[in-house]
Amino acid sequence: MPQVKANGITLEYESFGPQDRETILLIMGLGAQLTMWPTELCDELVKRGYRVIRYDNRDVGLSHKFDEHGMPDMTAIFGALMAGQPAQSPYSLDDMAADAVGLLDALSVKQAHIAGASMGGMIAQLVAANHPERTLSLTSIMSTTGNPEVPQGKPEAMAVLMTPAPEGDIPAAIERGILAWNTIGSPGYRTDDETLRQWVTRDVNRSLYPVGTARQMAAIVANGDRREKLKNIKVPAVVLHGVDDPLVPVEGGRDTAKSIPGAELREVPGMGHDFPLALVDTFADAIEAAAKRAAKAQAAE
Repeated sequence: MPQVKANGITLEYESFGPQDRETILLIMGLGAQLTMWPTELCDELVKRGYRVIRYDNRDVGLSHKFDEHGMPDMTAIFGALMAGQPAQSPYSLDDMAADAVGLLDALSVKQAHIAGASMGGMIAQLVAANHPERTLSLTSIMSTTGNPEVPQGKPEAMAVLMTPAPEGDIPAAIERGILAWNTIGSPGYRTDDETLRQWVTRDVNRSLYPVGTARQMAAIVANGDRREKLKNIKVPAVVLHGVDDPLVPVEGGRDTAKSIPGAELREVPGMGHDFPLALVDTFADAIEAAAKRAAKAQAAE
């Protein structure tokens, strides 16, 4: 896969479909590599007439690693927030949104449909809020607003999230990854054990970098409540969320849709916090719905 310089760092990306089509930019979540976007979803969106770009966020996969920052001090970050003070993280979600726009710059894409999942949904929200001139539409998937009143995930899901992968221990990291996805996955659309093991093994062998995930977590926590920014989003938005998401409860999606003017909320019974192949059309339908609303709005101007 190719790499480009974007926002002063190197990002690994992959492009699907002809370059002369409208672009959908897919932004993945905490500690997850671009490979977590199913190739089947990318191919489906290409079949529907779009170009699709997926990429590794900073500090994950084959993109730039911020080794110089080391392990973030989460105690200090939480302490600052509880004291009502600004929290200091190695970088911010706004920086990560600027990475996304930098990638579009590097690929000469003037505007794109922005879709993100989990942390990627937070980043996508900030692309739409901070860079409206680059955003055609927004699809926020299994994400939330940072509103402290929204319920937290189930204890077992949060425990998996906060337990880092073993540093350098490939077999242990694979088993930990399988446990994590089985814990937060979709109860109504289970991925079979063989496929799940193949996916986790692929990603662990591609890159194992748990300290990067910790720095991304610091950026999430330090970002705080985004609702005021979300009120300023003008582009068509679709919010997709699993009713049975144990990590980011569906209330997070409801709060996101409530906070973005005119947003459409789509709730999926049986869906958790993963990308089962059985729901590829559901994900594609949500992204396409936002894109089509944008096209209709442009035609009306």
